[in-house]
Amino acid sequence: MLKKIFAITLTAAVLACTAEPKAQKPVAGVPNIKPDEQQSLVTKEVVGLLENYNYKKPKLNDSLSSIIFDRYIKALDPSKYYFLESDIKDFEANRYSLDDDFRIGDLSAPFYIFNVYLKRYNERVNYSISQIKNKFDFNQNDTYVYDRSELPWAKTNAELDDLWKKRVKYELVNLKIAGTDEAKNIETLTKRYANLKSQAAKFNNQDVFQILMDSFTEAVDPHTNYFNPRNAENFNQEMSRSLEGIGAVLQSENEVTKIASIMPGGPAFKSKKLNAGDKIIAVAQGVDGEFEDIVGWRIDNAVSKIKGPKGTTVRLKIIPVGQELSSKPQIITLVREKIILEEQSAKKVVKTVESDGKPYKIGIIKIPAFYADFKAANAGDPNYKSTTRDVRLLIDTLKNKDKVDAIVVDLRANGGGSLNEAIELSGLFIGKGPVVQVKDYRNSVKVYKDEDSNITWDGPMGVMIDRLSASASEIFAGAIQDYGRGIIMGTQSYGKGTVQSSIDLNSLMNSSMLQKLAALFKKNEGEKKAMNMTKENPNSPTVTIVDKNGVPQLGQINLTMAKFYRVSGSSTQHKGVIPDINFPSIYPLDKIGEDTEPSALPFDMVNPSTYNVVYDLDAVKGNLLKLHEKRMAKSLDYKMLKEDIAEGKKREKETSVTLNEAKLKAERDALEAKSLARMNQLRAEKGLPAIKKGEKTPKQEASDFIEDESMNIMIDFMKQTESLKLSKNLNRAGTLNK
Repeated sequence: MLKKIFAITLTAAVLACTAEPKAQKPVAGVPNIKPDEQQSLVTKEVVGLLENYNYKKPKLNDSLSSIIFDRYIKALDPSKYYFLESDIKDFEANRYSLDDDFRIGDLSAPFYIFNVYLKRYNERVNYSISQIKNKFDFNQNDTYVYDRSELPWAKTNAELDDLWKKRVKYELVNLKIAGTDEAKNIETLTKRYANLKSQAAKFNNQDVFQILMDSFTEAVDPHTNYFNPRNAENFNQEMSRSLEGIGAVLQSENEVTKIASIMPGGPAFKSKKLNAGDKIIAVAQGVDGEFEDIVGWRIDNAVSKIKGPKGTTVRLKIIPVGQELSSKPQIITLVREKIILEEQSAKKVVKTVESDGKPYKIGIIKIPAFYADFKAANAGDPNYKSTTRDVRLLIDTLKNKDKVDAIVVDLRANGGGSLNEAIELSGLFIGKGPVVQVKDYRNSVKVYKDEDSNITWDGPMGVMIDRLSASASEIFAGAIQDYGRGIIMGTQSYGKGTVQSSIDLNSLMNSSMLQKLAALFKKNEGEKKAMNMTKENPNSPTVTIVDKNGVPQLGQINLTMAKFYRVSGSSTQHKGVIPDINFPSIYPLDKIGEDTEPSALPFDMVNPSTYNVVYDLDAVKGNLLKLHEKRMAKSLDYKMLKEDIAEGKKREKETSVTLNEAKLKAERDALEAKSLARMNQLRAEKGLPAIKKGEKTPKQEASDFIEDESMNIMIDFMKQTESLKLSKNLNRAGTLNK
């Protein structure tokens, strides 16, 4: 029904807005990147979606236009390295007109702004290249201001010349301190800037449109996001933890696509013919398709040619690792498969910790995100991949094979994902009952329950969170805390209490309009061919992505349409989840978190649900905190963690660095010596041998203090629950929202 409402509303809106966009102002010296009809249409659709269905229901007006304008300029030039004051004055004419332009799909102004940015970017890179061979005096006491965000815009090119000359000097002095000779340093830096120039030449209208739409949607709220067609594909791949392709991670190096790594079990791995470091110079589709040379291509364009539906054939021309590009290429034929990204899925590890002469086995389940392969699930695949399915299997192994005494779910740096997965995962530990409440954009509140009464793990448990734990992570941690099911350890979480719905914009358009777009695209392609700018040019300034039928793809919007609330009635918005046992945050709380976002929704509450508390842990938490603080008072790790946080806050305020070689080297040497001394102090306490300068810590000796202390807290918890009779099944009666 909602999809039908979207389609009716937006098709009408799009058809009604037929004003002609203004002619785009040309910028001399750069290939002027222009929007296409696809992007004009998407802009009009997004305006309608935001005003009618976003939780805030914002009005796109002059005030919001001004915010979008500032965000867009900042996205392009955050440290004021490129634009001149005169450029900004020129752009100011558009500050209060973006709202009117977006309603009719007119993107000429922001694309003009980007083309000016591209011109300034090329000017700065060209100037820097011209300065690299200069003779610099590294004994001067000058400084390089690397963060100009709070300074005025440069008035003249001479001001920017001085800034970039110092930037080049800074990069050269860094290379000099590293110990390489002058000729090598000049060669390295010249290649670095040549690569920057090459990458800039590959900018296209999809890139510009993505930056613009990010500025637009995030001016409304931080989590409403538009994804252009390729970014939408990447987002959905990330959610499903799977892809269809050859099973290789690719990277671009010196204009050539290289294999960075091979995924175990994929076609590339099974072939035994590809290795990390191999260069891919051409790609062909099918067993007899023509090869396309991909040298010089953007990495995303190269990847799109190599990826493809499972069961299809792709042929690669490769230069084996260690051979020159002039070597005779080998041809490798592969059949694409569905690749499960195991390294990005939930994993387990078992730790045995001894306390008072007794060994305790604790299973740690690290969950990087709340993922689900929706496409496979909707297709009826009984083995579709999801967080809950993976964790259920891990718990089964921990319980029946590893025989653990407790389980800790590690949600550190888990930014969230599927709401349904957070609900189902909670059910593995609490059984049947409400998990989260959701209030939609119409202010209707619904309680979401786990309907499965089976409990996969009913033993002692804990949850680790940090400032980067957000959204679905906060739903899970909040439910475990409200039910008294386990102990929450770490730092205050991110505070993202909003729910996004993913909307495929193509699905909102009627077929006749899409066919008109396809016909228009074909017409434009014919005109480009006449100008020798064919669609086969992957780095063309104008790129329209189409499906196999030639229909332009409009991308996807993740639209904030609701807020979620804990069963206790409290929102996690702004406030996040407060741990039972709190650690100092290694991430600055005043820089990272929902409460630092100016466009974020406010905190509020709804009525609590009716739910049964599993354990009353209030008394236990107090004892755990006392034992934790007693350990921390004697902990060298804890002392150094607090010192690192204080040092980080101090460095946050720095905006410049010395260009005097002796001073810079002395500062670096002092920091390195301090870091080495601290590391060896910690190693000595643990009975480990000292590390010498330049040596790396053996992987098996690497430690995670937060994890180690969380294990100690879990042992304290098990001891407490063994000695205390906990009150079970307390009824927290509230208003059950239906």
